[in-house]
Amino acid sequence: MSSLILVRHGQSQWNLENRFTGWWDVDLTPKGEAEAKAAGELMRARGMVPTQAFTSFQTRAIRTLHIALHAAGRLWIPETKDWRLNERHYGGLTGLDKAQTAARHGKDQVHIWRRSFDTPPPVMDAGGDYDLSIDNRYAGIPVPQSESLKDTIERVLPYYRAAIQPVIEAGETVLISAHGNSLRALVKHLSGISDDAITGLEIPTGQPIVYPVENGQVAGERYYLADG
Repeated sequence: MSSLILVRHGQSQWNLENRFTGWWDVDLTPKGEAEAKAAGELMRARGMVPTQAFTSFQTRAIRTLHIALHAAGRLWIPETKDWRLNERHYGGLTGLDKAQTAARHGKDQVHIWRRSFDTPPPVMDAGGDYDLSIDNRYAGIPVPQSESLKDTIERVLPYYRAAIQPVIEAGETVLISAHGNSLRALVKHLSGISDDAITGLEIPTGQPIVYPVENGQVAGERYYLADG
């Protein structure tokens, strides 16, 4: 029986600093590297060996994937990077300290920006410090100015259905190293979670989530590999 494994990147520098990150490219902290290594070691210990991998265009997810695969003895497997697995774009909040933003705009407003299903944060100003429109990795890609969770789902799920689901159906054990909100999109779809409930789902860093797969189809509820 094959499996689908989801892992949120290890702690990033801006996770540590409590800043809105979104599409901005931030590396892992030493703790994040350790979380990624532990995830790979756990996969190896449990015999949960991926045969193909997918990740985003963002360093923290890519490095989590590579560290985990190295620890699992699977660094050689095929991997695919795609921007549609990127984190949700936090628009004009990108780079801001979350506590300071709450003090300035009010906790209720920041909670809406962070946790509502379909209300995006303020848009990012063109030409600002965190404008990625001239980043070479996004050449020809429609970089958003801001995204709600709903917007994120609307780019993640078509990619999953077109690129990842056929690999699962072919019997491969797939590992996806991505982000809190792009993984929320997948968990919402795979576990049938409502729009209201998904906004409260927390996905911890570096903890592999497993969906059993039978006959090419997700066949059971998710579980954390550490608990399985």
